[in-house]
Amino acid sequence: MIAIAPSILAADFSRLGELVYQVEQGGADRVHVDVMDGHFVPNLSMGPIVVQGLRPITRLPLEVHLMVEQPAKFVESFRKAGADTLIVHHEVLPDATPLLRHIRSLGAKAGFAINPATPVEVVVPYLEHIDLALCMTVVPGFGGQAYLPQSPQRIARLRQLIREAGVNIDLEVDGGIDLKTGLESVRCGANVLVAGTSIFGSPLGAQAATRQFVETMAHT
Repeated sequence: MIAIAPSILAADFSRLGELVYQVEQGGADRVHVDVMDGHFVPNLSMGPIVVQGLRPITRLPLEVHLMVEQPAKFVESFRKAGADTLIVHHEVLPDATPLLRHIRSLGAKAGFAINPATPVEVVVPYLEHIDLALCMTVVPGFGGQAYLPQSPQRIARLRQLIREAGVNIDLEVDGGIDLKTGLESVRCGANVLVAGTSIFGSPLGAQAATRQFVETMAHT
Protein backbone atom coordinates (compact mmCIF):
# COMPACT_ATOMS: atom_id res chain seq x y z
CA MET A 1 0.00 0.00 0.00
CA ILE A 2 1.21 3.49 -0.90
CA ALA A 3 1.09 6.05 1.92
CA ILE A 4 0.23 9.70 1.24
CA ALA A 5 1.89 12.31 3.47
CA PRO A 6 0.55 15.82 2.85
CA SER A 7 3.19 18.46 3.64
CA ILE A 8 1.72 21.32 5.63
CA LEU A 9 4.48 23.66 4.42
CA ALA A 10 2.13 24.32 1.48
CA ALA A 11 -0.98 24.81 3.61
CA ASP A 12 -2.73 28.06 4.52
CA PHE A 13 -1.65 28.41 8.15
CA SER A 14 -4.70 30.48 9.01
CA ARG A 15 -6.73 27.31 8.31
CA LEU A 16 -4.20 24.68 9.36
CA GLY A 17 -6.41 22.64 11.70
CA GLU A 18 -9.25 22.59 9.17
CA LEU A 19 -6.93 21.55 6.33
CA VAL A 20 -5.31 18.75 8.33
CA TYR A 21 -8.82 17.50 9.11
CA GLN A 22 -9.60 17.60 5.37
CA VAL A 23 -6.57 15.53 4.35
CA GLU A 24 -7.35 13.04 7.11
CA GLN A 25 -10.88 12.70 5.75
CA GLY A 26 -9.41 12.35 2.26
CA GLY A 27 -7.43 9.28 3.29
CA ALA A 28 -3.98 10.64 4.12
CA ASP A 29 -1.78 8.25 6.07
CA ARG A 30 0.41 10.77 7.89
CA VAL A 31 1.16 14.49 8.07
CA HIS A 32 4.59 15.78 7.01
CA VAL A 33 6.00 18.73 8.95
CA ASP A 34 8.95 20.53 7.35
CA VAL A 35 11.25 22.24 9.85
CA MET A 36 13.82 24.69 8.46
CA ASP A 37 16.41 26.71 10.36
CA GLY A 38 17.56 29.24 7.75
CA HIS A 39 21.05 27.69 7.77
CA PHE A 40 20.90 24.16 6.38
CA VAL A 41 18.32 25.48 3.92
CA PRO A 42 17.68 29.14 3.01
CA ASN A 43 14.25 29.34 4.58
CA LEU A 44 12.58 29.38 7.98
CA SER A 45 9.50 27.41 8.94
CA MET A 46 7.83 25.96 12.01
CA GLY A 47 8.78 24.77 15.47
CA PRO A 48 7.48 22.30 18.06
CA ILE A 49 4.51 24.53 18.88
CA VAL A 50 2.93 23.66 15.52
CA VAL A 51 3.21 19.94 16.24
CA GLN A 52 1.84 20.53 19.72
CA GLY A 53 -1.14 22.33 18.23
CA LEU A 54 -1.84 19.60 15.67
CA ARG A 55 -1.44 16.65 18.01
CA PRO A 56 -4.88 16.87 19.71
CA ILE A 57 -6.80 17.45 16.46
CA THR A 58 -5.65 14.56 14.28
CA ARG A 59 -5.23 10.83 14.71
CA LEU A 60 -2.69 10.74 11.90
CA PRO A 61 0.99 10.17 12.67
CA LEU A 62 3.03 13.37 12.55
CA GLU A 63 6.41 13.06 10.87
CA VAL A 64 8.88 15.89 11.39
CA HIS A 65 11.51 16.50 8.71
CA LEU A 66 14.41 18.29 10.39
CA MET A 67 16.13 20.35 7.69
CA VAL A 68 18.43 21.91 10.28
CA GLU A 69 22.16 22.08 10.96
CA GLN A 70 21.93 20.69 14.50
CA PRO A 71 19.09 18.16 14.59
CA ALA A 72 20.16 16.72 17.95
CA LYS A 73 19.05 19.99 19.57
CA PHE A 74 15.48 19.51 18.43
CA VAL A 75 14.52 15.85 18.54
CA GLU A 76 13.44 15.79 22.18
CA SER A 77 11.30 18.94 21.96
CA PHE A 78 9.51 17.73 18.84
CA ARG A 79 8.99 14.28 20.32
CA LYS A 80 7.58 15.83 23.48
CA ALA A 81 5.26 17.98 21.32
CA GLY A 82 3.81 14.84 19.74
CA ALA A 83 5.97 13.89 16.74
CA ASP A 84 5.76 10.19 15.85
CA THR A 85 8.67 10.16 13.38
CA LEU A 86 11.79 12.32 13.33
CA ILE A 87 13.75 12.56 10.07
CA VAL A 88 17.35 13.83 10.08
CA HIS A 89 19.72 14.62 7.21
CA HIS A 90 22.92 12.82 6.29
CA GLU A 91 24.52 16.07 5.16
CA VAL A 92 24.84 17.46 8.70
CA LEU A 93 25.78 14.25 10.51
CA PRO A 94 29.27 12.71 10.16
CA ASP A 95 27.88 9.64 11.94
CA ALA A 96 24.11 9.54 12.31
CA THR A 97 23.98 6.30 14.30
CA PRO A 98 23.97 7.79 17.84
CA LEU A 99 21.20 10.25 16.99
CA LEU A 100 19.11 7.63 15.20
CA ARG A 101 19.40 5.36 18.23
CA HIS A 102 18.45 8.26 20.49
CA ILE A 103 15.35 9.00 18.42
CA ARG A 104 14.23 5.39 18.74
CA SER A 105 14.97 5.44 22.47
CA LEU A 106 12.44 8.28 22.76
CA GLY A 107 9.79 5.97 21.34
CA ALA A 108 9.72 7.64 17.93
CA LYS A 109 10.45 6.24 14.50
CA ALA A 110 13.75 7.32 12.97
CA GLY A 111 14.08 8.63 9.43
CA PHE A 112 17.21 9.37 7.41
CA ALA A 113 17.12 11.86 4.52
CA ILE A 114 19.50 12.50 1.64
CA ASN A 115 19.67 15.50 -0.68
CA PRO A 116 19.73 15.11 -4.49
CA ALA A 117 23.51 15.64 -4.69
CA THR A 118 24.22 12.92 -2.10
CA PRO A 119 24.95 9.38 -3.35
CA VAL A 120 22.18 7.04 -2.21
CA GLU A 121 24.76 4.51 -1.03
CA VAL A 122 25.46 6.62 2.07
CA VAL A 123 22.23 5.19 3.52
CA VAL A 124 23.57 1.62 3.70
CA PRO A 125 25.35 1.80 7.11
CA TYR A 126 22.18 3.16 8.72
CA LEU A 127 19.53 0.84 7.32
CA GLU A 128 19.32 -1.25 10.50
CA HIS A 129 18.83 1.90 12.60
CA ILE A 130 16.00 3.55 10.64
CA ASP A 131 12.33 3.08 9.90
CA LEU A 132 12.27 5.37 6.89
CA ALA A 133 14.67 6.46 4.14
CA LEU A 134 13.77 9.80 2.54
CA CYS A 135 15.03 10.47 -0.97
CA MET A 136 14.70 14.20 -1.72
CA THR A 137 13.48 14.76 -5.27
CA VAL A 138 14.18 18.52 -5.16
CA VAL A 139 16.87 20.56 -3.44
CA PRO A 140 15.23 21.20 -0.05
CA GLY A 141 14.23 24.61 1.17
CA PHE A 142 11.12 25.72 -0.68
CA GLY A 143 7.83 24.17 -1.75
CA GLY A 144 6.54 24.15 -5.31
CA GLN A 145 9.77 23.05 -7.02
CA ALA A 146 9.97 20.76 -10.05
CA TYR A 147 10.80 17.06 -9.61
CA LEU A 148 14.43 16.48 -10.56
CA PRO A 149 14.98 14.23 -13.63
CA GLN A 150 17.60 12.05 -11.91
CA SER A 151 15.12 11.09 -9.16
CA PRO A 152 13.69 7.85 -10.63
CA GLN A 153 17.15 6.30 -10.97
CA ARG A 154 18.03 7.29 -7.41
CA ILE A 155 14.77 5.90 -6.00
CA ALA A 156 15.23 2.60 -7.82
CA ARG A 157 18.81 2.26 -6.55
CA LEU A 158 17.76 3.04 -3.00
CA ARG A 159 14.98 0.44 -3.16
CA GLN A 160 17.55 -2.08 -4.42
CA LEU A 161 19.84 -1.33 -1.47
CA ILE A 162 16.97 -1.72 1.01
CA ARG A 163 16.05 -5.09 -0.51
CA GLU A 164 19.65 -6.27 -0.43
CA ALA A 165 19.91 -5.35 3.24
CA GLY A 166 16.78 -7.38 4.00
CA VAL A 167 15.17 -4.61 6.05
CA ASN A 168 11.52 -3.62 6.09
CA ILE A 169 11.53 0.17 6.00
CA ASP A 170 9.63 2.90 4.18
CA LEU A 171 11.11 4.58 1.12
CA GLU A 172 9.72 8.10 1.04
CA VAL A 173 10.06 10.75 -1.66
CA ASP A 174 9.64 14.49 -1.17
CA GLY A 175 9.68 17.32 -3.69
CA GLY A 176 7.70 18.06 -6.83
CA ILE A 177 5.32 15.18 -6.18
CA ASP A 178 2.07 15.25 -8.13
CA LEU A 179 0.02 12.40 -9.61
CA LYS A 180 2.45 11.90 -12.51
CA THR A 181 5.73 12.07 -10.59
CA GLY A 182 4.13 10.16 -7.72
CA LEU A 183 3.28 7.27 -10.01
CA GLU A 184 6.78 7.34 -11.48
CA SER A 185 8.29 7.27 -8.00
CA VAL A 186 6.08 4.37 -6.91
CA ARG A 187 7.04 2.38 -9.99
CA CYS A 188 10.69 2.90 -9.04
CA GLY A 189 10.12 1.61 -5.50
CA ALA A 190 8.83 4.45 -3.31
CA ASN A 191 5.97 3.61 -0.94
CA VAL A 192 5.46 6.99 0.78
CA LEU A 193 4.71 10.18 -1.15
CA VAL A 194 5.11 13.61 0.41
CA ALA A 195 2.87 16.04 -1.47
CA GLY A 196 2.48 19.71 -0.64
CA THR A 197 1.43 22.11 -3.37
CA SER A 198 -0.35 19.39 -5.34
CA ILE A 199 -2.66 18.81 -2.36
CA PHE A 200 -2.98 22.13 -0.55
CA GLY A 201 -2.79 24.19 -3.75
CA SER A 202 -5.20 22.01 -5.72
CA PRO A 203 -8.36 23.63 -7.13
CA LEU A 204 -10.16 20.46 -6.01
CA GLY A 205 -9.52 21.33 -2.37
CA ALA A 206 -7.28 19.43 0.04
CA GLN A 207 -9.70 16.61 0.82
CA ALA A 208 -10.56 15.77 -2.80
CA ALA A 209 -6.93 16.14 -3.90
CA THR A 210 -5.82 13.72 -1.18
CA ARG A 211 -8.55 11.27 -2.18
CA GLN A 212 -7.41 11.51 -5.81
CA PHE A 213 -3.85 10.63 -4.75
CA VAL A 214 -5.06 7.70 -2.67
CA GLU A 215 -7.23 6.30 -5.46
CA THR A 216 -4.62 6.80 -8.17
CA MET A 217 -1.86 5.09 -6.19
CA ALA A 218 -4.18 2.22 -5.22
CA HIS A 219 -4.07 1.10 -8.87
CA THR A 220 -0.29 0.94 -9.18
